[in-house]
Amino acid sequence: MIVPITTEPAAHQSAQGGNGNSEPVFDAPTTETQAAVVNYVPKRSSLDSPTPLLVEDVEPFAPPMPTRLEDLDVNRGFLTELALKAVALEPDPTTAAVAARMHLGIVVVESLLQRLHREKMIEIKGLVGLHNHRYGVLDRGWTEVNRLMALCSYAAAAPVSLRAYTEMLIKQVHARPPVTRQALDKAMAGLVLSDAAKQTLGLVASSGRSLFLSGPSGNGKSAMARAIVNAIDGDIWIPFAIEVDGQVIRLFDPHNHQPVTVKCTEYDTRWIKIRPPLVVVGGELTLASMELSCTDTQRFYEAPFQLKSNGGVLVVDDFGRQRCSATELMNRWIIPLEQRVDYLTLSTGKKIEVLFEQIIVFATNLTVADLADEAFLRRMGYRLYVMPPGPDTYAEIFRRYAHSRGLSVDPDALAHLEIRYGKENRIPKACEPRDLVDRAVEACKYQRTAVRLTKEALDVAWDTYFGASATG
Repeated sequence: MIVPITTEPAAHQSAQGGNGNSEPVFDAPTTETQAAVVNYVPKRSSLDSPTPLLVEDVEPFAPPMPTRLEDLDVNRGFLTELALKAVALEPDPTTAAVAARMHLGIVVVESLLQRLHREKMIEIKGLVGLHNHRYGVLDRGWTEVNRLMALCSYAAAAPVSLRAYTEMLIKQVHARPPVTRQALDKAMAGLVLSDAAKQTLGLVASSGRSLFLSGPSGNGKSAMARAIVNAIDGDIWIPFAIEVDGQVIRLFDPHNHQPVTVKCTEYDTRWIKIRPPLVVVGGELTLASMELSCTDTQRFYEAPFQLKSNGGVLVVDDFGRQRCSATELMNRWIIPLEQRVDYLTLSTGKKIEVLFEQIIVFATNLTVADLADEAFLRRMGYRLYVMPPGPDTYAEIFRRYAHSRGLSVDPDALAHLEIRYGKENRIPKACEPRDLVDRAVEACKYQRTAVRLTKEALDVAWDTYFGASATG
């Protein structure tokens, strides 16, 4: 798709982020496990890297594998409860099986299970191997399992603290190399953009600031927003889940997070390495979806979409057409856009401060005057206005897409389309060459003729796409 664009600059913004503490069940927490978790966001100046990481650094942010319980940043009582639920859910509850479920080392998990054994929650049924026993849940243990599952049904990878997640994300994002023009050109290879537009998009990708995309529909705003993430260099480590005050927030989402190959074998597997995420929300967006969600059947929190997009790109598509008003959305976004932190509320009423560390793109075909007031626009990093393509741009879009389908383009066919646009007073859109080519191909296949972009095939495509013309 080819997109002609005009650009206009906008305001800039600043940065900060949040954490608390957690409660045990089996015994009181030590001083170590009471480390702040809620409302903790370190000063960025203390975490910034003075220079980007060198290419030859192999997995510089791979979290070290914890070999002792003391190495973990989560309360020991919470981990013991998690281990008990894991034993109850495993069909063959060996130390190795529980360790695999919890994403912890076998020695660490064995120490948790031995603690449960001493508490008369589980029994040892046999020895499987070194540090590896087979266990069974006792009646007292089942009673405790039922109580724990009623409070929190999470029984997967052991979470990390909010402090650990915050520090890891800031370090990784700030150590990324600058976005290069070469990387941007590769990411935007499917689009034809002006140099001014590419420069603006490069600044957006490099600075991490927000982008307000406006203009008529069908001219590539969504495609541009989705392509920005491909220009960002540097995969990131995120945890499967985060623990706050004994509550679990599941962060990793296989629908939005793409795992990548790890170049080392010894690391903390509570973390997973992913590509910079791309999260797209549209008309289904509500104010409730921007908060922590929890159901009666899933008794733990699911991270909201803005938390899942940290380190990547968040696209608010069709901005202004959501199920809540644009004004309500803008009021909700103002603080995160300006301060780079967001505030979420637990079911206990406690607010936690979390990072808002992503590029956010607002794409809309409504006018700026209808949507945003000046206070909101000041917090936009950059703005782009996407215009319909002119004749030369339209022809380039058509040729590129036709060639991608293995088809040649007759200049007479393009001239024929231009006449039809003028005859029906239609303003061309950047998405239409793709749609017309696809329908012409389908028409040729249906009619059992050679697949060619002839005037006749394009006329069939035109009439079935726009509706048969009353003027013939």
